[in-house]
Amino acid sequence: MNNSKHIQTILNSSIHSLKTILPMELNIQSPSLLSEPYIQKEIGVLIGLLGDIKGRVIIDSTSSTFSSIGEKMFGMPLEGEMLESFTGELGNMFAGNLCTHVGQQSFNVDITPPTVLVGNTKLSGFEKALKLPTLIEGIGLLTILFTIDEDE
Repeated sequence: MNNSKHIQTILNSSIHSLKTILPMELNIQSPSLLSEPYIQKEIGVLIGLLGDIKGRVIIDSTSSTFSSIGEKMFGMPLEGEMLESFTGELGNMFAGNLCTHVGQQSFNVDITPPTVLVGNTKLSGFEKALKLPTLIEGIGLLTILFTIDEDE
Protein backbone atom coordinates (compact mmCIF):
# COMPACT_ATOMS: atom_id res chain seq x y z
CA MET A 1 0.00 0.00 0.00
CA ASN A 2 2.30 2.65 -1.26
CA ASN A 3 -0.26 5.24 -2.30
CA SER A 4 -1.24 6.90 0.96
CA LYS A 5 -3.42 9.50 -0.78
CA HIS A 6 -5.66 6.77 -2.26
CA ILE A 7 -5.84 5.03 1.11
CA GLN A 8 -6.74 8.21 2.98
CA THR A 9 -9.38 9.03 0.37
CA ILE A 10 -10.88 5.54 0.70
CA LEU A 11 -10.97 5.80 4.52
CA ASN A 12 -12.51 9.29 4.54
CA SER A 13 -15.04 8.28 1.88
CA SER A 14 -15.91 5.14 3.85
CA ILE A 15 -16.65 7.13 6.98
CA HIS A 16 -18.75 9.56 4.93
CA SER A 17 -20.61 6.65 3.31
CA LEU A 18 -21.35 4.95 6.65
CA LYS A 19 -22.70 8.16 8.11
CA THR A 20 -24.82 8.72 4.99
CA ILE A 21 -26.49 5.30 4.80
CA LEU A 22 -26.79 4.32 8.47
CA PRO A 23 -29.35 6.35 10.46
CA MET A 24 -27.81 5.53 13.84
CA GLU A 25 -25.03 6.61 16.19
CA LEU A 26 -21.64 5.35 14.94
CA ASN A 27 -18.40 4.99 16.84
CA ILE A 28 -15.81 4.63 14.09
CA GLN A 29 -12.65 3.17 15.56
CA SER A 30 -9.07 3.61 14.39
CA PRO A 31 -8.15 1.77 11.19
CA SER A 32 -5.48 -0.90 11.38
CA LEU A 33 -3.31 -2.72 8.87
CA LEU A 34 -3.93 -6.43 8.39
CA SER A 35 -1.36 -8.58 6.59
CA GLU A 36 -2.71 -12.06 7.15
CA PRO A 37 -5.82 -13.92 6.02
CA TYR A 38 -9.06 -12.53 7.43
CA ILE A 39 -11.65 -14.90 8.88
CA GLN A 40 -15.25 -13.88 8.40
CA LYS A 41 -17.31 -15.78 10.93
CA GLU A 42 -20.97 -15.36 10.00
CA ILE A 43 -22.16 -13.06 7.19
CA GLY A 44 -20.72 -10.33 5.02
CA VAL A 45 -20.65 -8.82 1.57
CA LEU A 46 -17.74 -8.43 -0.86
CA ILE A 47 -17.65 -5.77 -3.57
CA GLY A 48 -14.82 -5.23 -6.03
CA LEU A 49 -13.33 -1.78 -6.68
CA LEU A 50 -12.19 -0.97 -10.23
CA GLY A 51 -10.55 2.07 -11.80
CA ASP A 52 -7.94 4.36 -10.24
CA ILE A 53 -8.22 2.32 -7.04
CA LYS A 54 -8.34 -1.44 -7.48
CA GLY A 55 -9.20 -3.86 -4.71
CA ARG A 56 -12.11 -5.15 -2.68
CA VAL A 57 -14.29 -3.94 0.15
CA ILE A 58 -15.77 -6.48 2.56
CA ILE A 59 -18.42 -5.55 5.12
CA ASP A 60 -18.46 -8.18 7.86
CA SER A 61 -20.68 -8.65 10.90
CA THR A 62 -23.17 -11.01 12.50
CA SER A 63 -26.64 -11.91 11.31
CA SER A 64 -28.13 -10.21 14.37
CA THR A 65 -26.24 -6.97 13.64
CA PHE A 66 -27.34 -6.88 9.99
CA SER A 67 -30.90 -7.77 11.06
CA SER A 68 -30.95 -4.95 13.63
CA ILE A 69 -29.65 -2.48 11.03
CA GLY A 70 -32.47 -3.58 8.74
CA GLU A 71 -34.98 -3.17 11.55
CA LYS A 72 -33.75 0.40 12.25
CA MET A 73 -33.90 1.28 8.55
CA PHE A 74 -37.13 -0.48 7.55
CA GLY A 75 -39.05 -1.10 10.78
CA MET A 76 -38.80 -4.88 10.82
CA PRO A 77 -36.12 -7.45 11.68
CA LEU A 78 -34.82 -9.48 8.74
CA GLU A 79 -33.91 -13.16 8.56
CA GLY A 80 -33.13 -15.89 6.06
CA GLU A 81 -33.08 -14.92 2.39
CA MET A 82 -34.36 -11.41 3.18
CA LEU A 83 -31.38 -10.89 5.51
CA GLU A 84 -28.93 -12.11 2.85
CA SER A 85 -30.56 -9.86 0.23
CA PHE A 86 -30.45 -6.88 2.60
CA THR A 87 -26.77 -7.55 3.40
CA GLY A 88 -25.92 -7.41 -0.31
CA GLU A 89 -28.00 -4.26 -0.77
CA LEU A 90 -26.36 -2.58 2.24
CA GLY A 91 -22.99 -3.34 0.62
CA ASN A 92 -24.26 -1.84 -2.63
CA MET A 93 -25.43 1.33 -0.85
CA PHE A 94 -22.10 1.64 0.99
CA ALA A 95 -19.98 1.08 -2.13
CA GLY A 96 -22.17 3.35 -4.29
CA ASN A 97 -21.84 6.19 -1.79
CA LEU A 98 -18.11 5.45 -1.49
CA CYS A 99 -17.68 5.75 -5.29
CA THR A 100 -19.65 8.99 -5.41
CA HIS A 101 -17.54 10.54 -2.64
CA VAL A 102 -14.26 9.23 -4.09
CA GLY A 103 -15.31 10.61 -7.49
CA GLN A 104 -15.61 14.08 -5.96
CA GLN A 105 -11.90 13.77 -5.12
CA SER A 106 -11.07 13.31 -8.85
CA PHE A 107 -10.64 9.54 -8.63
CA ASN A 108 -12.38 7.27 -11.10
CA VAL A 109 -13.75 4.24 -9.24
CA ASP A 110 -16.46 1.75 -10.15
CA ILE A 111 -17.83 -1.26 -8.29
CA THR A 112 -18.75 -4.85 -9.07
CA PRO A 113 -22.07 -6.38 -8.04
CA PRO A 114 -22.11 -7.54 -4.40
CA THR A 115 -21.25 -11.09 -3.40
CA VAL A 116 -22.87 -12.13 -0.10
CA LEU A 117 -20.65 -14.37 2.03
CA VAL A 118 -22.49 -16.63 4.50
CA GLY A 119 -20.75 -18.82 7.04
CA ASN A 120 -17.14 -19.15 8.08
CA THR A 121 -15.06 -17.75 5.21
CA LYS A 122 -11.29 -17.32 5.04
CA LEU A 123 -10.32 -14.36 2.88
CA SER A 124 -6.78 -14.48 1.54
CA GLY A 125 -4.88 -13.60 -1.62
CA PHE A 126 -3.95 -10.11 -0.53
CA GLU A 127 -0.70 -8.77 0.86
CA LYS A 128 -2.18 -6.07 3.05
CA ALA A 129 -5.60 -4.84 3.99
CA LEU A 130 -7.09 -2.00 6.00
CA LYS A 131 -9.57 -2.86 8.70
CA LEU A 132 -12.05 -0.18 9.83
CA PRO A 133 -14.13 -1.38 12.82
CA THR A 134 -17.34 0.56 13.45
CA LEU A 135 -19.43 0.13 16.57
CA ILE A 136 -23.10 0.91 15.97
CA GLU A 137 -24.67 2.07 19.22
CA GLY A 138 -27.14 -0.46 20.60
CA ILE A 139 -26.65 -2.79 17.63
CA GLY A 140 -23.16 -4.23 17.29
CA LEU A 141 -19.86 -4.19 15.44
CA LEU A 142 -19.54 -3.76 11.69
CA THR A 143 -16.08 -4.37 10.25
CA ILE A 144 -15.12 -2.79 6.93
CA LEU A 145 -12.11 -4.44 5.30
CA PHE A 146 -10.31 -2.99 2.27
CA THR A 147 -7.84 -4.90 0.19
CA ILE A 148 -6.09 -2.47 -2.15
CA ASP A 149 -4.21 -3.99 -5.06
CA GLU A 150 -0.70 -2.63 -5.55
CA ASP A 151 0.03 -0.68 -8.72
CA GLU A 152 1.76 -2.86 -11.25
